[in-house]
Amino acid sequence: MATMSEYDYEDLGLVAGLEIHQQLDTATKLYCQCPTARREPEEATRTFTRYLHPTKSELGEIDDAALEESRVDREFEYLAFDTTCLVEEDDEPPHHIDDEALDVGMQIAAMLDMSVVDQAHVMRKLVVDGSNTSGFQRTTLIGQEGQIETSEGPVGVEDLLLEEESAGRVEETDDGVRYSLDRLGIPLVEIGTKPDISSPEQAREAAERIGMLLRSTGKVKRGLGTIRQDVNVSIADGARVEMKGVQTLDDIEDLVRLEVQRQVELLEIRDELQARDASVGETQDVTDTFEGTESGVIEGALDGGKVTAVPLFGFDGLVGHELQPDRRLGTEFSDHAKRHGAGGIFHTDELPAYGVTQEEVDALKEAVGAGDDDAVAIAAADTETAELAIAAVKERAEAAIEGVPEETRGANDEATTRYLRPLPGAARMYPETDVPPVEPDPSEVEIPELLTERVDRYQAEFGLDAGLAEQVAFGRRMPLFEQAVADGIDATLAAGTLESTTTELRRDDVPVQNLTDDHLLDVLQLVDAGDLAKEGIVDVLTVLAENPDLSAEEAVEEAGLSGVDEAEVRAAVEEVVDRNEEQVEEQGMGAFSALMGEAMGALRGKADGEIVSSTLREEIQKRS
Repeated sequence: MATMSEYDYEDLGLVAGLEIHQQLDTATKLYCQCPTARREPEEATRTFTRYLHPTKSELGEIDDAALEESRVDREFEYLAFDTTCLVEEDDEPPHHIDDEALDVGMQIAAMLDMSVVDQAHVMRKLVVDGSNTSGFQRTTLIGQEGQIETSEGPVGVEDLLLEEESAGRVEETDDGVRYSLDRLGIPLVEIGTKPDISSPEQAREAAERIGMLLRSTGKVKRGLGTIRQDVNVSIADGARVEMKGVQTLDDIEDLVRLEVQRQVELLEIRDELQARDASVGETQDVTDTFEGTESGVIEGALDGGKVTAVPLFGFDGLVGHELQPDRRLGTEFSDHAKRHGAGGIFHTDELPAYGVTQEEVDALKEAVGAGDDDAVAIAAADTETAELAIAAVKERAEAAIEGVPEETRGANDEATTRYLRPLPGAARMYPETDVPPVEPDPSEVEIPELLTERVDRYQAEFGLDAGLAEQVAFGRRMPLFEQAVADGIDATLAAGTLESTTTELRRDDVPVQNLTDDHLLDVLQLVDAGDLAKEGIVDVLTVLAENPDLSAEEAVEEAGLSGVDEAEVRAAVEEVVDRNEEQVEEQGMGAFSALMGEAMGALRGKADGEIVSSTLREEIQKRS
C-alpha cells in the first residue's frame, strides 16, 4: 500500500469541492420569531416524538438516501423549550424569510463576487434522519457564480443557499435519537464551491479563505458546531464521495489525503477481484454451524436470534486489505451492517478469533460452499437485524467488484471516514408552497472590512505586532477591542489583555468563560484611570472569573490590590534598596533587574511597573 506522500494528485486526477455551512448570528430564526440563542437540554420544558417516512417527489421518485434511512426503524424524540413555537414543531406553517438573514446572505454573496438571484424561491430538501420535525429542510438559492483566489489558482463558487439549521442531536436512545429544538431553524448559509480544487493544501486554503470572509461580516456565530465543512472528493476511475461534518481546518488536508488513499486501495481491490473473476453468493442462515459456540458475541445473538452469512467468492485476503489506517474493506462491510442495527460483522480474513475456532471457520465455509480462495462474512443478531445486516454486506461486496461506490461518509476523529448513506439525488428536492418567493435587493449591500485588512490596519494604526494584530482581528473579542480603543485605552494593553492574558488564565484553569465584556472593559478602564496597576490585571480577572457577580472595583478590593500612592511606592522601593545596599554599591545599575523583581513582589501589583521602575532607578543612583 502506498503512503499518502507518494501520491501524485495531478496524475490521479484528484478533484475536490467544498460545502461550507455557517450559522448566522441573527436575532431570530429563519422562519419564525424565536431567538437563536442555544439552550441546555436540562432546560427543556417538554418532549414529543415523531416517526418519519420518505415520500415521493413531484416526479414520483423516492430519494435513495431517504429510502435507506427509512429502513432503519427509529423513534425521534424532541426537546422543546419555553422559547419553542409551533413552527419549530411543524404544527404551524413557516413565516416569511427573516429579513436580517437575507441581508447577511446578500452581503456574503457580494464578498464572494456572486450574482444575487432576481427572485428567491424556497425549496424543501427531504431529510428523514429526524433532524427536522417536518421531515425536510427549507433551502433558498441566493447567489450564483462567484470566485475566491488561492495560491494554487482560483476556485469557483457555484452557489450560496440560505437554509434553516437542523435540530441538535443530543444522544442515541434505546428506540432512536433524541434531538434538541433550540438549534432548529437558526439561519444558515451553505456555500458550495465548484470542483476546482486539485490538492489537499488547496482544499484547506479555500476553506480558510471562505471562513475569513464569513467572519468578516460580524454576523456569524462562533464556537464548536457553528461552522461545518463537507468535502467532496473523487479521483479518475473512482467516484464522488461526500465527507460530512468536518469541524476544523486542520482536518481537511488529512481527510482529502486519506480519501484519495481509500479510493486508490479500493481500485486495487477491484482490479484484483476482477482478475480473480470474483462474485458474491446468496445470503444464508448458518445458525446451526455455531451451535455450542464459545464466542460470546455469537452466543449472545443465538438467544432468540440467528447467524447469517454471505459467501464472497474470490475475496480471500482482500476483506482484510487496509484502506485507511486501522480501516479495512471488512470495516466498510461492518459500517453497512451497523446501519441496520448490528454491532458489526465477522469475516474469515480475521478468523479464527473472538472465540470462533478454526473448526467453526471450516464448517462455515463448507456450509456456504466457500473454498480456500473465498471469504465469508457473518452477522449475528436478532433475526430481522441479522438478515438486513448481511443483505447490506452483500450489496457492499458486490459494489467492491465494480470499484468505488458513490456515497456520503462521516468524518472520524483521526481523519478517516465511515459510511453514512448513499449520495442524495435530485428526488429529495421539491418546492415549498407555504413560503412565498422574495425578490432580494442587493443595491444597498456594503462589503465590510475584511479581517485580513483589519490586521494590516491594527499594525499601522495602533502599532500592534503582526501576531497580536491577527489574534485580535480574528478573535471573538474584536468588537470589545474596538470599543476599548475608542474609549481611549492603550491599544497594546487592550489587545494583550483580551487575547494573551485571557489565554494564559484559561491554561491555568481559570473559568474565563464567566468573564463578560463589561468585566474586561471595566478592568481596562481602572488601569487607564490609574486605579489599578496593569500588573494586577491577572489577579483581578481571576477574582472576577471566580466571582462574576462582583464589580471590577470590588474585585480589586478582594484581590488586595487597592492602589498605593507615590509615597508608599517610594517607601517600598527604599526598603528593597536598603536591604540590598552592598549589591547596589558594588553593581550600581547592574543590580536594577534583580531589585526590580523584588520591588514588584513587595508591592504585589498595587503599583504600575513604570512608576516602580522610575523610582528604583532614582534610589539606586542616590546610592551608587
